Amino acid sequence: MRLVAVADLHGSQHRVNLLLAQVAAHQPDLVVVCGDVTQNGPAQTATLLLNQIPVRAVAVSGNMDTPDVGDGIAASRVENIDRRRVVINGVSFVGLGDMLPSSLTTLSVADGSRMRPVEECVDRGTVLVTHVPPFKTKDRMSLGSHGGSKGLRRLVEEREPLLVLCGHIHEDPGVAMVGRTTVVNCSLGRRGEGAVIDLGETVSVTMLE
Repeated sequence: MRLVAVADLHGSQHRVNLLLAQVAAHQPDLVVVCGDVTQNGPAQTATLLLNQIPVRAVAVSGNMDTPDVGDGIAASRVENIDRRRVVINGVSFVGLGDMLPSSLTTLSVADGSRMRPVEECVDRGTVLVTHVPPFKTKDRMSLGSHGGSKGLRRLVEEREPLLVLCGHIHEDPGVAMVGRTTVVNCSLGRRGEGAVIDLGETVSVTMLE
């Protein structure tokens, strides 16, 4: 299964055009948008931008998306998987958008018609789609401090998902490992154009420039 993953569109048509060029070049099965679809909304902007993606796609919101942007994603042709678990081509995707609490133990995820603790929805075969990176993993900001989520880091260490796709920290796109988990910061615009990920017996990542 081939993914093209990006984050941090920030309402920019130019950034959407970069994404569309990568979709045309790499022919993914799925596009994954890891939050900050807009720059402070509104919902209609999210719908307008996401409707241009010509293949199946999923998305979560980011910290720069106003609360109505979730509705804008849902109104588009892109599936909003924030706080949801979905299975696509046999692969489990769990979405955790926006900024995450320091502890994820009280966080629930919709799994079909059931609400389940997030820990129960994440296993070795899971692709986590988040906005923020795990703490100390592709999250180094311009002054050297770390902007990732400690709660997400603990979840990744304990549950060992296959892959984490994230953004938010524009200064630090790239690939890193947390134990057996591949983490890809696919922030778009400042230093790259997202990532292509091929899922098979192994995880193969190509950062786009």
